[in-house]
Amino acid sequence: MGTSLLSAPVIASRQRGDRVTGQPRFHWEDFPVGETVEFGNHRVTAADIVAFAAEFDPQPFHLDDNAAKATLLGGLAASGWHTCAIMMRMLCDGYVLDSASMGAPGLDEVRWLKPVRPGDVLRIRRTCVESRPSRSRPEMGLTRFTWDMYNQAGDHLMTATGTNMLGRRDPGRDA
Repeated sequence: MGTSLLSAPVIASRQRGDRVTGQPRFHWEDFPVGETVEFGNHRVTAADIVAFAAEFDPQPFHLDDNAAKATLLGGLAASGWHTCAIMMRMLCDGYVLDSASMGAPGLDEVRWLKPVRPGDVLRIRRTCVESRPSRSRPEMGLTRFTWDMYNQAGDHLMTATGTNMLGRRDPGRDA
């Protein structure tokens, strides 16, 4: 019986927000429309690709390099869902865990543009494309982002668009 990724030990995340006050570092007001920020440095290994695929997406081109060579991908490649999971971790480490995040209603779009390969070192470019206060919850703002993933060669691998719900620093203030 193999070890499930779901039963793997939980890796402790860094402390959320400011270390002295415990308050979130970023609020809705801290993400202006048009701002672009890059972050992340995540290396993908063949073992990572195979382990995720074995548990969640057991297609041959995610499990075996020789089998993958005979497919459109031409070699071992990470599942798109694995790529999304990596992106989520990078978003958490890049800003979400340091923000007044209230979750998200989902993604509007995800596109896998090129395969993620063993040895790729991934980074994210986050662009704020829209922002507005919530009409029904004055303590919350809605911020729409585009997240683009690149590898060490600058290849554009994935793009996703979605909305974050973020706490407002001053809910009574006009936006």
